[in-house]
Amino acid sequence: MPSLKDVSDKIVGVKKTSQITKAMNMVSAAKLRGAQQKMEDFHPYAGKFNDTMASLSGASGDYPLMEVRDVKTAEIVVVTSDRGLCGSFNANIVKMAEKKMAEYEAAGVKVSLVCVGKKGNQALKKTGKVRTKHLDIMGNFQMFNAREIAQDIAANFEESGADEVTIMYGHFKSVGVQVPTAIHLLPVKPTEEAGDEVAAASGDYIYEPSQEEIMEVLLPLYMNVMIYNSMLQVGASEQAARMTAMDNATNACSDIVDELTSIFNKARQAAITGDLMDIVGGAEALKG
Repeated sequence: MPSLKDVSDKIVGVKKTSQITKAMNMVSAAKLRGAQQKMEDFHPYAGKFNDTMASLSGASGDYPLMEVRDVKTAEIVVVTSDRGLCGSFNANIVKMAEKKMAEYEAAGVKVSLVCVGKKGNQALKKTGKVRTKHLDIMGNFQMFNAREIAQDIAANFEESGADEVTIMYGHFKSVGVQVPTAIHLLPVKPTEEAGDEVAAASGDYIYEPSQEEIMEVLLPLYMNVMIYNSMLQVGASEQAARMTAMDNATNACSDIVDELTSIFNKARQAAITGDLMDIVGGAEALKG
C-alpha cells in the first residue's frame, strides 16, 4: 500500500490540475460566445451569396473555376485548430482526410494537401503530401486570411495542379456536437435548385452588367466565402469541444480525488491499526 505522504501529494497534484481544467473550461466558454456570434453573423451573408450563385449558375460562359476535368490529381483542404486539448475534434477531421486520401490513392489519383491550422499539419506532414500550410492564424483570423488561402487553391487548380478540390472541417451543430464535414470546393458546380419555380424566379431579375461578367467576379468571392465559413465553423467548434473536454477532465479529477481520499483513509487506518497492534503486543509482552 502506498505511503500516506505519496497519496497526499497525489491528491494535491490532482486538485491543482482540476483548478487548471476548470479555468480552461471557463475561458473556452467565454471565447465560444464570441466565436459563435461571428459564425451566426456571417450566416445570412453566406446564405444570400449562395442564393445569388444559384440564380446565376445557369449563365453560359467558360469559367476556369468551373472547368470539369478527368480527376488525375486531387487536393484536400484540411481546416483544424492551432491548439489542442479539445478532445477528438481535430483527430476526427484528420481521420476523415486520411480516409479520403486512401480512396483517391486506391483509384490511382495523386493527392496533395493544404493544411489550415497546426494540428492538421502536425498529423499529416508525415505523409509528405502537404503542398501548403497556413499556421498560427486560427486564433485570430480575418477575411484576408481566407482570401489568401482561396487564391492559392484557385491558382493551383487553374494551373492543373489539381483537378478536384475538397475542403474538410468541423461543422458546428451545437455546443455538444461538432461533426467532421467534407464539401466539394472545385470545380464550382452549378447550385442545384428544385423545380421550375426557382428558374422562373431567377428569370425575373435583370442583371447589369451581364451574368457572365458578374460570374467572373463572384466565383473567386465564392471561394473566399466557403473557406472563411469553414474557418468560422472550426473556430466555434474548437471552443465548444475544448469546453466539453475540460469539463470532462474536471469531473475526472474529482473522481480521482475521491478515489485517492479513500485510499488515503485506508492507508491511515492501516497505519493506526498497526500502531495499536504494536502497543497491544508490547503490553502483552510486559505482562508475560
